[in-house]
Amino acid sequence: MSKIQSRKPIEIKISTVVAVSVILHEVELSLLNQAMQEMTGGAPDYFDDEFAVIDVGTVELEGKRVDWPALVSLLKSFRLNPVAVRNAPPEMAPDIIAAGLSLDVGAPPAARAAEESAAPAPQPVVQTAPAPEPIPAPAAAQTLIIDTPVRAGQRVYARGADLVVTAIVNAGAELIADGSIHVYAPLRGRALAGASGNTSARIFALSMEAELVSIAGIYSTFENGFDPKVFHHPAQVKLVGDKIELVPVNPH
Repeated sequence: MSKIQSRKPIEIKISTVVAVSVILHEVELSLLNQAMQEMTGGAPDYFDDEFAVIDVGTVELEGKRVDWPALVSLLKSFRLNPVAVRNAPPEMAPDIIAAGLSLDVGAPPAARAAEESAAPAPQPVVQTAPAPEPIPAPAAAQTLIIDTPVRAGQRVYARGADLVVTAIVNAGAELIADGSIHVYAPLRGRALAGASGNTSARIFALSMEAELVSIAGIYSTFENGFDPKVFHHPAQVKLVGDKIELVPVNPH
C-alpha cells in the first residue's frame, strides 16, 4: 500500500525580502572601490551579507559600459549580495540578465520623482537604505508608529513589532510587520502581517480598500471586488486554518 502524501510538493506564499539599495553615481570600479573602502573603514562586517538592489537611475550612462560581473564581485567583496538592477535602460537588460541579476522596476515614476524632489542632493558615490526602503522598528520597541501618509512605491517594515499607521496608505504602498498591522485611515496598498510566520497576527483598517493582504505568507487579492460589508468600512483580516478571512471589526 502506497503511503499517502500529507504535504504538497510545492507551495507559493508571499515572502518579505529586505534589501538595501546601492545607488551608483559612477560606474568606474576603482572609484566605487575607493568609496566603499571609505564608507566601511575597512571593517569586514560593515555589511552582513544583505541582499542589494543596484540603482543606476542617477548615473550618466551615455558612452559608458558597466562591467556587471566585476561590479557584482566588488559588492560581494564587501558582503553585499546584488540580486537586481533598478532604473536600467532597456539596452542594458541582456547584459544585466547575463550577469545573473534581475530587473527591478522600482517605484512608479511619479512617486520616485516626488521622493527625489524632497530628498537632499546625494553626496556619496554609493548609498545604502535610501527611500523607499523598509523602516525597521527599534530593537527595544514593540510597536512602530507612522504618522505620515505612505506613498506609492514606499515600503514600511516593522521588524519584530506591530505596525500602527495613522495616515492614509496609498495604492502601490506596502506595509510589512512581523506582528499585526493597524491602519487608522484608508488602507489602499498592500499589507503583510505576521511576516516572520506569526499566524495569530491580524490586519485592521478603518477603511478597507486594500490591493492585497497577507497573514504569515498566505495572501488574498481583490480583483473581483470586496464584500460590501467590509469595503470602505472598518475591517479586520485574520487567518483561519490556511485561509484568509476578511470580516468587520465589530460584526455585531
